[in-house]
Amino acid sequence: MVFRRRDRRPLWRAGLEMLWPRGGWGRAAQYVKHRVRRLPDTPEKIARGIWAGVFASFTPFYGLHFFIAAGMAKIMRGNILASLMATFFGNPLTYLPIAWSALATGHWLLGTRMDRELLGTERGGDCRIGCQFGNAFEDLWQNFVAIFTHDRMDWRGLSNFYEGVFYPYMIGGIIPGIVTASLCYYLSVPVIRAYQNHRRKILREKLAQLKNPADVQK
Repeated sequence: MVFRRRDRRPLWRAGLEMLWPRGGWGRAAQYVKHRVRRLPDTPEKIARGIWAGVFASFTPFYGLHFFIAAGMAKIMRGNILASLMATFFGNPLTYLPIAWSALATGHWLLGTRMDRELLGTERGGDCRIGCQFGNAFEDLWQNFVAIFTHDRMDWRGLSNFYEGVFYPYMIGGIIPGIVTASLCYYLSVPVIRAYQNHRRKILREKLAQLKNPADVQK
């Protein structure tokens, strides 16, 4: 199979390479681009999958981007593998500009203001967007544990996170997500088509050489 590894990685190493692949994100992007172009499907169908994956990267549902992208690709009749690989558009190098664009757009649409206090935390110190999501998951886990212990559940932190970060992010990610995904779609269709035509030409030349070995000797 194309995506199966010969050497099985430990679970900790797989998780680490999801955050920072071997060779860096530049090399990972080149690998994804190479694999996307070689998918056995029409350029339009592959591009629809890319659209779904890029758009999913603008949603605040971290950990679910694969499922969102695959579901959207199926609805749009796009290539599901292309959608999964296109979710790598959201990576540690792009998450911050994606989050800021989504939050800024969301607060603008909702008529609220995004300032430093909104992105702060009661735990003290400056806490940016990634820290906000980390604190929210921590509060959610503590409230879950409180169901089985004598601890008291406290939903105030999650309520503030939802109103100040998650909801504006979810609403605001729609416009930049559509714009960026559509741009990737229209750019990828001619590139994929040109690559496929070039690849077919090379295969035809190789087939012709196999049928006429005398021409190869000359």
